Amino acid sequence: MSRPFTLFTGQWADLPLEEVCGLARQWGYDGLELACWGDHFEVDRALGEDGYLAGRRELLAKYDLRCWAISNHLVGQAVCDHPIDARHQAILPARIWGSGEPEEVRRRAAAEMADTARAAAAFGVDTVVGFTGSSIWYTVAMFPPVPAAMIDEGYADFARRWNPILDVFDAEGVRFAHEVHPSEIAYDFWTTARALEAVDHREAFGLNFDPSHFVWQDLDPVAFLAEYRDRIYHVDCKEARKRLDGRNGRLGSHLPWGDWRRGWDFVSAGRGEIRWEDVFRMLNSIGYQGPISVEWEDAGMDRLAGAAEAVGYLRRFDLEPPTTSFDTAFSSEPQP
Repeated sequence: MSRPFTLFTGQWADLPLEEVCGLARQWGYDGLELACWGDHFEVDRALGEDGYLAGRRELLAKYDLRCWAISNHLVGQAVCDHPIDARHQAILPARIWGSGEPEEVRRRAAAEMADTARAAAAFGVDTVVGFTGSSIWYTVAMFPPVPAAMIDEGYADFARRWNPILDVFDAEGVRFAHEVHPSEIAYDFWTTARALEAVDHREAFGLNFDPSHFVWQDLDPVAFLAEYRDRIYHVDCKEARKRLDGRNGRLGSHLPWGDWRRGWDFVSAGRGEIRWEDVFRMLNSIGYQGPISVEWEDAGMDRLAGAAEAVGYLRRFDLEPPTTSFDTAFSSEPQP
């Protein structure tokens, strides 16, 4: 399909954007999925500083790179989350955290996500990737017993907080691609269906497909693509590898990434349990023609090696569909 291959810059935000551009060009990427943290894409500057967006475009062009999507996962997480605590303070800009009063943090995060749509449109990008947060993720163990009304209210809260944001996305001609991910309002097959229902299946709200989050939940990523074929707005490529040996647990045991006692870990694309050829064949089947973005996360591998290896590995599966059926040669009937 000759889709563009991009590098998600979220795990590289400790480096200046120009350094990341140079590395990505050296490794053969076509562009970047720009993260809205570090100095890579700053929403407030994009909207308030003359020349900022022109400067970003010029920097990308200098390295013959393009941008098809920007990502604001960290701020999006705070829109719905409960509780809001020190974890959020660590990932949010100080102007969003403010005094840390939870509802004020959520309000400022929501305003920033609306501004992210405006900044994306001004930059000429029609997709924003990110998280939604969730007021009910903390109930996932279902004990103490969780009344159905509490879950209903969680989805209602999501709709109340995100519909006004999505109104801005609609007005700007930009789509939000929610990354289906544990700790979010949509984290598997059925919660994705529930989230889409909560916002009345509006076109502004779609999905970022990252199959690594399906692996450790024992879900089929290819079936997910088939199920939500009309909502796949962006694709991130990352993998996971399970080690469920009777001692290592699926929930991670509060252990850090890379600890040998964990039941699973994220790994660089090509080193996990994703059947990428099946994924790419399904992407062809559903007509996805957007970027393929490499997201490097691997506690056991140097990122310079991982990001360079991943793009070459994944390009092998970007198959061009045939123009005719293979069995037409068996037919004596003239072909159109």
